Amino acid sequence: METTYNQELVATILEDNVAHELHTIQDFLRWTYSVFNRSDIYYGQGYDNAWDESLQLVLAGLQLPIDFPTELFPSRLTPSEKESLIQLVLTRIEQRVPVAYLTNSAWFCGHEFYVDERTIIPRSPISALIQERFEGVAKQTPQHILDLCTGSGCIAIACAYAFPDAEVDAVDLSVDALNVAEINIARHQMEHRVFPIQSNLFENIAGQKYDLIVTNPPYVDEDDLADMPEEFHFEPELALGSGKDGLDITKQILKQAPDYLTENGVLVCEVGNSMVSLIEQYPDIPFDWVELKNGGLGVFAISREELVKYQALF
Repeated sequence: METTYNQELVATILEDNVAHELHTIQDFLRWTYSVFNRSDIYYGQGYDNAWDESLQLVLAGLQLPIDFPTELFPSRLTPSEKESLIQLVLTRIEQRVPVAYLTNSAWFCGHEFYVDERTIIPRSPISALIQERFEGVAKQTPQHILDLCTGSGCIAIACAYAFPDAEVDAVDLSVDALNVAEINIARHQMEHRVFPIQSNLFENIAGQKYDLIVTNPPYVDEDDLADMPEEFHFEPELALGSGKDGLDITKQILKQAPDYLTENGVLVCEVGNSMVSLIEQYPDIPFDWVELKNGGLGVFAISREELVKYQALF
């Protein structure tokens, strides 16, 4: 039903001779916004509404920054620019490809990152904590940070911006994901502070100690994975699913993390909707469910001291 409806919309767009009728950036923003509102595409991979997705697609599609001056929106487009934007919009609604993959661009903590289908699209609510420099969560200013399951490297790089004197290890199991992270490390000129490491969790970083471990591991349970909108199936399943309850990898992290934290170290972990299952399975563990200013849910902090105290439960 969804595909049929969007195919009808695509046919209408082709009949409208859009390239002849639209001329400026402003025209294409309005038109893209209207088309997205008429379609049944799903939002939730960095943006939650049609207008923000329209801005990202049109501006990034023209190789323009997201803060491009609005007074220049009346600028006229060339025929090739028009055709390129029309094809991006058609692909978005007909094939349901996420905007970030169409434009190879996503924003996180105020910084732009390269993304493609080798990594999930940056959208972690941990961004609010990074922007506040983990105030009230970290027990000390971290000098050595671990971003576990780094994906595109966005959390690692954002942490490096937040803590200019810190070094950050960016760990991922996927070599493909690390190749994307390396692109972003180079683009942000962080080669001397952010270090990509291929490892199955802590396997290849034995002996390291961190003041702060930040992780957005795969945490989608089997039921949610099966019910996800089509857009999410463009993302690598390795970065999404984590067993029947969504907590297979999180439990490994909880068990092993104390060995890699300094005495006053803290683990910050995102588990999304699987927080319900985590609380049910470990009712006695004092997870600190962080209240996030960006409205996100499912992020907890726990100290090394508490992890050691309850380690037998994992």
